[in-house]
Amino acid sequence: MKFNTSIPASLKSFYQLELSNYQTAFANGDLTTAWNHLERAHILGQQYPFAHSLVHWKMLQFGIKIKSRKEIIGQIPRLLLGGVKSFVGTVPVGNPGGANVPPLKPFPIAKELQDIFIQAGIKS
Repeated sequence: MKFNTSIPASLKSFYQLELSNYQTAFANGDLTTAWNHLERAHILGQQYPFAHSLVHWKMLQFGIKIKSRKEIIGQIPRLLLGGVKSFVGTVPVGNPGGANVPPLKPFPIAKELQDIFIQAGIKS
């Protein structure tokens, strides 16, 4: 069993860019693009407990801001358990993290994100 801690420096800039793009899109009122960037940040950071938990926190805040009861309720258990699953290396790879998908279902990783993992020297 592999214990993950913090996101590697080689991947961190890509993860942070997604969070920055989320904030910009949200501030501009483009909720669809904002959410897409949160999902991408989730996929990039889901193997690392702090990065994973931060995205779920931001998804919970997003749910609150748009008054989505489903997202709020769906994010609470993800926020509480996601980081633990990351720490012990048992995340459903590729899962975008929203309440609109099953929390334990793996998903294919988009080629663009696969390329980021390759560039960062991370096995996805």
